[in-house]
Amino acid sequence: MARKLTPKQQKERRTLVFSALMGAGVVGSGLMAYLPMHLKWEAYLRPPGALNEKDLLGSCIKCGQCVQVCPVEAIKLSDGEGGFGIGVPYIDARAQACDFSCDATQCVLACPTGALSHKIDKKEQVNMGLARLSRPDACLARLGQGFKGQARGADFEGLHRYEKIDRWNPIKIADHPYDLPLCDLCVRECPIKGAISMQPLTTDQDKDDPRRTPVVHDKCVGCGMCEMICPLETTAIVIDQTREGPKV
Repeated sequence: MARKLTPKQQKERRTLVFSALMGAGVVGSGLMAYLPMHLKWEAYLRPPGALNEKDLLGSCIKCGQCVQVCPVEAIKLSDGEGGFGIGVPYIDARAQACDFSCDATQCVLACPTGALSHKIDKKEQVNMGLARLSRPDACLARLGQGFKGQARGADFEGLHRYEKIDRWNPIKIADHPYDLPLCDLCVRECPIKGAISMQPLTTDQDKDDPRRTPVVHDKCVGCGMCEMICPLETTAIVIDQTREGPKV
């Protein structure tokens, strides 16, 4: 027969069990931050000038200043899926690309800690990633097809600064319909001259063959404009976070 515990012993046991559960909860919460790295979840696309991921996580104070100054509201703060990066700024290029043509990359100027920095060496440029044609078989240009209408539909909220309309004020992409004999939106709206171009599929392609392929060059900064503007339901071009930011 089990020995009956005294009220004092019962209280001590409850305290011990409660402490153990609290400790397990704290440890579990800490380990949750490792899940994004352990499961190799998709890396975030960081704002311009972001330090390499390790230094960024150590430098960013999650103040949100970069969010407040972004002229197209492209920058968001990560939620629970960010692991140790909760509250660190990122950009979902498909929803809203970085307006890399904004004056002096305002997010970098607003950052109080240098987590977003203009500090680069002679071989680097302030960048975010690199564009990649992820679905070449679906690309309208490669199929020789044009595009007519609103690039992402009437309900799309994404913004873009059209230099020929108003260089200083971004407007909705939905308010700027297109009528293109051959789709070249990723090249046409890229804010970085020479970052992407349309080229023949092959060197011996017939001159009357309208098909072209987008080719990404080293000048690409990974702003995400090409990913956002692609009119396909599932974009044919994406931004990979393949370049490490500068080190402190």
